[in-house]
Amino acid sequence: MPGGRLTQQERERIAAGLADKLSYGEIARRLDRPTSTITREITRNGGPTGYRPRQAHQATIQRARRGTPAPPSEAAPPIPAMEQEIIEMAVRAGMPRTAARVHHDLALSEDGRRTAAELTRRLKVSPASVSVAVNYLLQQGFVRRERDPLRRRDIYVIDDDAWYDAIMISEWQTLQTARATMAAAETYGLDSPVGQRLARAAAYLERVGLGILESAERRRTLLR
Repeated sequence: MPGGRLTQQERERIAAGLADKLSYGEIARRLDRPTSTITREITRNGGPTGYRPRQAHQATIQRARRGTPAPPSEAAPPIPAMEQEIIEMAVRAGMPRTAARVHHDLALSEDGRRTAAELTRRLKVSPASVSVAVNYLLQQGFVRRERDPLRRRDIYVIDDDAWYDAIMISEWQTLQTARATMAAAETYGLDSPVGQRLARAAAYLERVGLGILESAERRRTLLR
């Protein structure tokens, strides 16, 4: 895994990944960099919506010339080894690290509910990082959002159906991939080697996706 400062080219690829709405973890994987490096780079330089690769590169050069590194963020409290392993497993499965920490913190809360301010304070990360993390979790079905009408703030909730919802979203995406793969197979021709290979992949993905959906539905009562 490469070390040292990010290059201008890597920063351009980070910007391209953000434009394609890739997760921080996926951007890090494509650059063969730690997810924490990508998260820190984006957070320091405008966040996911304001990141500009050239400005970020110039800012890094200027900090290096001054010999004054960017101020470190306040450290979060130590995480017990067992809980850290759960977070690391989620990261290895593809979940961005901050999203994994947010998900874990919600799972351990008394009622499965936290505000963005509470998550920011507990995890010692920026509001922008929490916003990116919860948006990822919302898209994947791991949490849902409630609105507090009295205090005009969002509350993020992990409830009994969270894993069911996440599996349903994931497997519907698998079925969409199966359909797209079959369409590609038909384009190449089902009699061609490429078409046959794609058709087999499509059939496999469809069968697995439907099987998992059926299993998730049958066993949903285990969550309640």
